[in-house]
Amino acid sequence: CWPAPLSRTRRAMADDDQPKKRTFRKFSYRGIDLDKLLDMSNQDLMELFRARQRRKFSRGIKRAPITLLKKLRKSKRETSYGEKPEAVKTHLRNMVIVPEMIGSVVGVYNGKQFINVEIKPDMIGHYLAEFSITYKPIKHGRAGMAGKGAFIPLK
Repeated sequence: CWPAPLSRTRRAMADDDQPKKRTFRKFSYRGIDLDKLLDMSNQDLMELFRARQRRKFSRGIKRAPITLLKKLRKSKRETSYGEKPEAVKTHLRNMVIVPEMIGSVVGVYNGKQFINVEIKPDMIGHYLAEFSITYKPIKHGRAGMAGKGAFIPLK
């Protein structure tokens, strides 16, 4: 019974010596791959989004988001190949991320400072605000500190 499992492990070790090719998962949003998403019109793209985002698009695209998209295009154009584009600062936390924004860096205002967010394909259909937290997560005191060290006098 011993020789059979031993021979299987030798075969497995021989397979590990050869470098494995990494295949990257092709991104798709709701079954449509990224190349087709980039070619879609706003109307077709709108139909893929969730209800809240569809409603926002159906009520019309205002001037501010269009200006942000123009600035993102410009910053992408001005960068050399292989480098990240310069961050474009914005207060538009309620902007829906569209495929055209992928690869850009957006500085999203959180009420105090601008948080740089690199737009990735997984972010399509989400709001910019979801990636720029507005509060500092609290860190509670350690357990067992109840009566000790609560009062620290000013010198």
